[in-house]
Amino acid sequence: MYVPVTSKDGKKLMPTHPNKAGMLIKKGLATPYWSNGIFCIRLNYETTAYTQEICVGVDPGSKKEGFTVKSEAYTYLNVQADAHNKVGKKVKKRSELRRGRRGRKCPNRNNRMNRLANKERIPAGTRARWDWKLRILDWLSKLYPVTHICVEDIKARTKQYQKKWNQSFSPLEVGKNWFYSEIQKKWELFTLQGYETKELRDSLGLKKSKDKMSESFDAHCVDSWCLAYHAVGGEPIVDNTRIFCISPLPIQRRNLHREVPKKGGVRTRYGGTRFLGTRKNMLVKHIKHGILRVTGHQKGGLTLSNIENAKQVALSAKLDTYKILTRLNFRYKQIVSEQPKVEQGELAPQLTLDI
Repeated sequence: MYVPVTSKDGKKLMPTHPNKAGMLIKKGLATPYWSNGIFCIRLNYETTAYTQEICVGVDPGSKKEGFTVKSEAYTYLNVQADAHNKVGKKVKKRSELRRGRRGRKCPNRNNRMNRLANKERIPAGTRARWDWKLRILDWLSKLYPVTHICVEDIKARTKQYQKKWNQSFSPLEVGKNWFYSEIQKKWELFTLQGYETKELRDSLGLKKSKDKMSESFDAHCVDSWCLAYHAVGGEPIVDNTRIFCISPLPIQRRNLHREVPKKGGVRTRYGGTRFLGTRKNMLVKHIKHGILRVTGHQKGGLTLSNIENAKQVALSAKLDTYKILTRLNFRYKQIVSEQPKVEQGELAPQLTLDI
């Protein structure tokens, strides 16, 4: 896995080999740092900002999505992300809780008129899905000098005389157009239809897995790799099958108290992002359990959990037992995927994989 490089003045340079990055750190010519689980270096000397074309292939999905960062020569990173879901239901529940708080004797703000009336907007659930993709692209552009974005253009299949069916897919088209417009403000955009992606994948001899929920390269990243290959070209060889799995962090921002009160009518605090002088989902280094993330607090201490999942490790960690490092933007874990399936045929090239 190549190491992202940042120049002394903050510009993104071409990634380097891990051995060279270690040599620069040992000689004091570079400073190491982490960006949401990705090891990076920052150069301590002036250098020319020579870069090549780097494309990010995006394979959208309803449950999981694939992202691949690739240049003409190398595949730098494969990301499999969990999509946002149930946002519309959460927004509806938030409105119900706010109305309920206005009827109780508890601190609450005054009612404000409907500021979204007669305004064009994207539904909350659709906006959250496309905005999640855009945030991932912004994060990748902070690691690599990205120049192109290639997205598989998704389209809803309409049915004749089915008004309800056709209208239910209109937010998807609106959100897609907004996503494309935001990409074109920063990068050059390419799009491929679904059948075009399949034809490209078949011509390369790659096969996609039918298990869409599996954490493997051939589930989603195989399509994102083909999309990136279409934009920047190069050898038709998959040289990196490692996948970096990420998922959104569950944050209860508006649930100020429990929905159901305890005995005596007391509603305990629930939700929020700040407590005990820190904020939720901060990375900390515990003296006993290592790197963890902040998920809550109780008994005057912080509740620390694993990064990969929500398993609690320390229930009430005191201030002298951990050190706050940085903010975490999503859960992550790295997986070394198996060799992708290849269709044997005269047109299928022989793939050599560096796992």
